Parts: sequence; structure tokens; C-alpha cells
Amino acid sequence: MRKLSRVDLGRVKTISIHKRKSKVSPRAFARPFDARKDSMKAFLNDLPKTLAAEDLRTLAEEVARSRRRGKPVILMMGAHVIKVGLGPILIDLMERGVVTAVAMNSAAAIHDVETAMWGRTSEDVAERLVDGSFGMARETGDFINGALVEAFQGTDLGYGEALGVRLIRAPNRRVSILAAAARLGIPATVHAAIGTDIIHQQPSMNGAATGELSFRDFRLLCAICCRLTGGGVVLNVGSAVIMPEVFLKALTVARNLGAKARGFTTAVFDMKHHYRPAVNVQSRPTRDGGRGFYFTGHHEIMIPLLAAMLKTKRNLR
Repeated sequence: MRKLSRVDLGRVKTISIHKRKSKVSPRAFARPFDARKDSMKAFLNDLPKTLAAEDLRTLAEEVARSRRRGKPVILMMGAHVIKVGLGPILIDLMERGVVTAVAMNSAAAIHDVETAMWGRTSEDVAERLVDGSFGMARETGDFINGALVEAFQGTDLGYGEALGVRLIRAPNRRVSILAAAARLGIPATVHAAIGTDIIHQQPSMNGAATGELSFRDFRLLCAICCRLTGGGVVLNVGSAVIMPEVFLKALTVARNLGAKARGFTTAVFDMKHHYRPAVNVQSRPTRDGGRGFYFTGHHEIMIPLLAAMLKTKRNLR
């Protein structure tokens, strides 16, 4: 094989940096926070004007724009959101008219109920699994399953509203998202996958009631998605499977029924990148109009940051 000669770099053509297009300059750099004189608004404005920080600003602007135009802001969420203490942050956004609808998996509803009723939630699964006592807290099953059976037998309430109206007088109702939704008249839907939650393994479980009330809530979410015509925002916080799948079907129903549910913004917040939120929330629903974001980070940091950014917007204070 013939030996190759080394390239002579002396023949390479160079260009001036002044003629080259550059993506970064000091104008986009962060500014150090001065705790003696800077406000929260200054802190947020002085985050780097690039990548995820700039995307977060764009998302906040789109939420503000959507609310000015009367478009919905739908918060979808998983159970971890409750467990890391974000209830008060989200309730504040609901009270300010920023969040106009809430959709959660049934694990989130369980943590919301336990916190509101008894001021405690989240057991040690590994420890309790050893003796078969994991998920066997009697009061939790009796409260939730009892509410579902009662609503199933004598009302047209859905899963979320059935729990919310019962929690309005709960001892810790101030931190309950479901109670806040009932109090404020905001739609709150709960989407159960039977067999995934602790209340499904207890004697009080009624499959017909659970299925029917979750089905009612799915139909309600479909109606909410019909309002995503020409704007709105859908946030998916901490649900890797159930809410992305439910949302995709609800959006399909809305479009099938003739709603022009396009041109809205979606954003995923999770601790790592997952397939279903990426395709079912970020990309597919916005492919023919709109924009999707994906923010990777801990909920207990990212969601308060977003909420603070939203509260600096004049029409959202």
C-alpha cells in the first residue's frame, strides 16, 4: 500500500473572525446577582440569553400571550410534582388565572388526597413490599374509592371533581390542587390506569366506578383540547407515560370532531429525557403549527423558576 503524504496546512485558506457569523457574544452572558439591590425580576432577566434559559423566557411569554388572548393553559402532571412540594406554587398560578385546567394521573391524585386529609404521603415502598403492606393504607383507599362510588351512583361528576368537592373542607386544603380546582371552578381531570395505583389493590376498589369516572374525565379533557385553536399552552410536568398518551388521544378526538386545535405551544418538564413526552407532547402535536419545548431538570427547581418568571409578566401578577 502506498504511503500517504501528510496534508500541508500552510495551504489552508483562513477568514477573518469579523466576517464569520458567530452565535455567542457577551451581550448574551449572565450578570451576577447582587442580593443587596437586585430584584427577582432582575435575576430572571439576567439569566443567560441562550439555550434553555432563553427557551424558558419564550415559554413564559407564550403563556402570558395565551392568557391575554383568552386561550387555555393546561397543566398535565405526574405524582412527583406533589411529592416535591409544588402544590402551593401551582395553586397560586391557578388563583391568578394562569393555569386554566389541570390533568393528572391517579397517583398524583393519591398524593394530593393524602396530603390534604392527613398531612403525610409517600411511603417506603421497598420496606413495605417485604411483608405485603405496601399501599395498604386503609384511609386512602376508603376515601378515594368511596368518593368515586358515590359519584358513580348518584352524580355526573368526573374523577377529579368528585375528589375536589370532598377536599374543599380537608384539614390541609390550602395545599390541595384538587380542592383548589373545585373551589375556583377550574376543570381538574384524573386519568387512571387500573392496576397501577395502591387504591386498586384494596377491598374498597370498584372497577366500574373508577373506569367510568376516569372516562368522564377523558371526555372533559377532549373538550378542553378543542379550545387549543390558534393558541394556548400545554405543560407536561413529570408524567413520562400516562399523560402524554392521554393527551395525544384527547387531541386526536378534538381534531376528529372538527376543532382546529393547532398553533399552540407545548412544554415538557422532567428530570431526564423520555420518549413519549418528547414525541406525544413536544413534537407530534406541534408538527403542523406551534412550537414544543423540553426542559430537563428537577421539578422542585424548574417549576418555581417558571412560576417566578410568569409572575413578572404584567398581566399575570
